[in-house]
Amino acid sequence: MELILKYFPELSEKQTEQFHQLDALYHDWNAKINVISRKDIDNLYEHHVLHSLGIAEFTRFKSGTEIMDLGTGGGFPGIPLAIMFPDCHFHLVDSIGKKIKVCMEVARELGVENVTFRHCRAEEEKAKFDFVVSRAVMPLADLVKIIRKNISPVQHNAIPNGLICLKGGELEKETNPLKNRTMVTPLKEFFTEEYFATKKVVYVSL
Repeated sequence: MELILKYFPELSEKQTEQFHQLDALYHDWNAKINVISRKDIDNLYEHHVLHSLGIAEFTRFKSGTEIMDLGTGGGFPGIPLAIMFPDCHFHLVDSIGKKIKVCMEVARELGVENVTFRHCRAEEEKAKFDFVVSRAVMPLADLVKIIRKNISPVQHNAIPNGLICLKGGELEKETNPLKNRTMVTPLKEFFTEEYFATKKVVYVSL
């Protein structure tokens, strides 16, 4: 939890408490339904919560922004971002029902009300959003093809609507076909921990 406050000292008392509760909630739910690797659960704040908040360092969503988290898994990056941006709406989608169940229960127990959930494949979700966020669920070009239909033409934010995803490693081959519309930002620009040395935020305007 100290890690979150290190980078986001401006959190309200409510947000701080919600982030604090994530540890016990995910340890409890992960013992029942495995949404985070068992060997990684003790790195929850660094590898999952702070990693998700890399998107909050890249851009600050304006009030009223609509965001879909595609392939949310256990709720990342959607739930940490929903805590960080309580005036925005987050729609968490995953094709695995038990993962959506964990997300719903974690959000309910936290009292995070600016989230909705859907158990479906990405192709089935037809609603429009300002942004789609994701954590490395598939190659960039494939992801863009699937979510292009979900991007609203109405602009509200400092950057054009599009895709913001968290990826690691060498991305040149993935970004080449989209390079005129793609921005790659290393997370080490924001976070000093070794874990983030090769992690990046990839933004594609659509």
